[in-house]
Amino acid sequence: QVQLVESGGGLVQAGGSLRLSCAASGRTFSSYAMGWFRQAPGKERERVADITWRGMPTYYADSVKGRFTISRDNAKNTTYLQMNSLKPEDTAVYYCAARPASRYVYDVWGQGTQVTVSS
Repeated sequence: QVQLVESGGGLVQAGGSLRLSCAASGRTFSSYAMGWFRQAPGKERERVADITWRGMPTYYADSVKGRFTISRDNAKNTTYLQMNSLKPEDTAVYYCAARPASRYVYDVWGQGTQVTVSS
């Protein structure tokens, strides 16, 4: 089992940057692939990025390609989402989630952290 806690959200001006962190606890963090998702008010949840247990990104949403970078530090049990060139449409609650390495089913989720991008 693993538990996830996001942090690093906040208010930022358009064009600015934020780095989100997802701290994992439990015995098996390194065996999980990780993803970042977001959900804006009135919109469906969107998968933002995914990374393997070895730290290789496997997915970026078209809306964030070239601006966001997912990474992880297994020694610190932490997954990151570096967000650059932020736009107002990036405003959402951001969640991290864990999945087994061999299947794309995210079965452990954090509580979310709010990101607000002002014009």
